[in-house]
Amino acid sequence: MNIFNKAEDISEEKLNTRRILLYLAITFILTYGIEIFIIMPMVGSTDINKAYLAQALIATMMFLPSVGALITRLVTGEKLVGKGVMLSLKLKGNLKYYAIAWFGIAGLIFLGAVLYFLLFPSRFDVNMGYAKSLFEAQAQAQGVEMTITTEQLRSTMMVQILIGIFLSPLLNFVNCFGEEWGWRGYLLPKMLKRFKVIPTLFINGIIWGLWHAPLTVMGHNYGVGYQGYPVTGILAMCVFCTVIGIILSYVTIKTGSCIPAVIGHAVLNGLSGAGIYFTSLENPYNVFLGPSPMGLIGGIGFIVLAAVLLYLLYKEEIQKNGESLLQFGEQSATIQEN
Repeated sequence: MNIFNKAEDISEEKLNTRRILLYLAITFILTYGIEIFIIMPMVGSTDINKAYLAQALIATMMFLPSVGALITRLVTGEKLVGKGVMLSLKLKGNLKYYAIAWFGIAGLIFLGAVLYFLLFPSRFDVNMGYAKSLFEAQAQAQGVEMTITTEQLRSTMMVQILIGIFLSPLLNFVNCFGEEWGWRGYLLPKMLKRFKVIPTLFINGIIWGLWHAPLTVMGHNYGVGYQGYPVTGILAMCVFCTVIGIILSYVTIKTGSCIPAVIGHAVLNGLSGAGIYFTSLENPYNVFLGPSPMGLIGGIGFIVLAAVLLYLLYKEEIQKNGESLLQFGEQSATIQEN
């Protein structure tokens, strides 16, 4: 029973707007409440158990956008089955969109890292001094004295990169589903009913970036101590989320499913830090430039791709004379499946 909409004459547009607002309220209240009042006091604690617990809780935050979507669906009487849930694989005719989400994102991560080191060669260390110190420090924190050789480090990094490319969609699927079923599977379709595609994707990107704000303040994304902290980091996160969000929204719109976005997000999480391991310990990298895709240069390939995809969606929206892009994507997928 829909207890949210008791008035029989409420318009679909108003109901859609209420669902958007309720979803955002639930998701942000849960996220900010847990991160500010529970996680933040434990971050940086000298008690190693509290520090580890804080990291574990941070990982669980990825589930809250889907929790918000589930609660909103239940409260407002939406179905939990059918194409509107955005969970069908829809592989037939859509493999190119899965390829963009999987190998396209992986390729752009490496392209950005290479470009960064070409522009700043002094910050590249073939012996991975930064990674060596990081691994040894982590071992020491666990009470283990360890000296890792360059050869061992290279072998380890090669394995991790291959795992990141080929197994990230499996290893990170559950956590990334927690975000994507919320942002792309629930909020995106609702926003496309309310706004045109360009404002939708920019608003969604800013919302996604602001959702990360408490973690950014804690240094989870850009560290601390940089100029303009924490406002600069929060703004940078909003830009990054807007760019990545456009790409993930594109594959969602074209397939009518959030699964490609889950895969893309999983690959991004699995590989985004790969370039950092090749940075010099003596010449630290600039987190706002690269080599990770969260920097301007490290993410230049994503920026270009996002601009191209946004233009294509804008053109398609004009050609469809106001018809919902997501509806068109679902219809196309249905035709291909039949």
